[in-house]
Amino acid sequence: MKFRHVLCITSAAISMLFVPATQAQDKNFELKISLWAPTTHPLYASMEEWAASVEKASNGTLTSKLYPSQQLGKAFDHYDMARDGIADMTYVSPGYQPGRFPIMAAGDLPFLMTEAEKGSEALDAWYRKYAEKEMKDVKMCVAFVHDPGSFHSRTRKIVVPADIAGLKVRPANATIASLVASLGGTNVQASAIEAREALEKGVADAITFPWGSSVLYGIDQVTKYQMNAPLYVSTFIFAFNKAKYKRMSPAQQKVIDDHCNTEWAGRIGKRWGDFERAGIAKIQAEPDQDVYTLTPEQIDLWRKAAEPLHDSWAKAAAKSGVDPKKVMAELNKTLDEYGVSVK
Repeated sequence: MKFRHVLCITSAAISMLFVPATQAQDKNFELKISLWAPTTHPLYASMEEWAASVEKASNGTLTSKLYPSQQLGKAFDHYDMARDGIADMTYVSPGYQPGRFPIMAAGDLPFLMTEAEKGSEALDAWYRKYAEKEMKDVKMCVAFVHDPGSFHSRTRKIVVPADIAGLKVRPANATIASLVASLGGTNVQASAIEAREALEKGVADAITFPWGSSVLYGIDQVTKYQMNAPLYVSTFIFAFNKAKYKRMSPAQQKVIDDHCNTEWAGRIGKRWGDFERAGIAKIQAEPDQDVYTLTPEQIDLWRKAAEPLHDSWAKAAAKSGVDPKKVMAELNKTLDEYGVSVK
């Protein structure tokens, strides 16, 4: 009996050698993920997928809880929320804070990218070398974009740049706000989830927005004139709290690193891009909607109107200590490599 008892202990000890490190040593963490978008937005499904994959890869030591619809804070505050640990990962729109992230703002320039999946991969691959400099308060997880958006108006058709004069416009980001101001329009600040109310109450006459999101947020219910042109994309990141990351074991940090990369940027971009493109047909099928395309000549007018934005961006980027010509050349080269440059 003594011999059998010793065998049991020895077997148990040996079996411990085969327990994965994340089970034997790692602490358990629940990650608070804050999305200011609602549960019906494609980003919510992407984050559910991301969280499930992280949990599986960490052998259950890294679980997540999602907080959508500004439960933990306003959309404009999400970068600081990740910095300060109010949430462990947050959905950030850099363009909501003019001047704060001048390098990333290159991705918001008009007529830059054709679609979201490869555009997200290109943006992420290009920005990684600059993220630690420009967003040093957080760990950048992924950078991504939506499919191209355009102008949607409740009062009149916007065809050429001169049509912006006198309009109150809710812009998608600081770059588009500069374009609106340069064309004689007035900017109305509102987050995506506040935009419909601004239009409905007449605080804004028009908005720049992607298509599927227009349906999701009810923008199509308060606008009539829909410009179908690849005017712009907006840049976004998921920001991770550095303090939480540092508390994790090396194995757990590797799990996060393996889920904070260009591949995941593309996966997030694809789901969102598919969603936005589907919105075009939905709005076209609605009664009394005027969905219109622009002629090549009209597109050229918009391109010319947007040229000063490149100069403004370059000056802002230079103040952050980078060479804007080099930065833009790198971005354009990366977009070409991923096949998403607007020609």
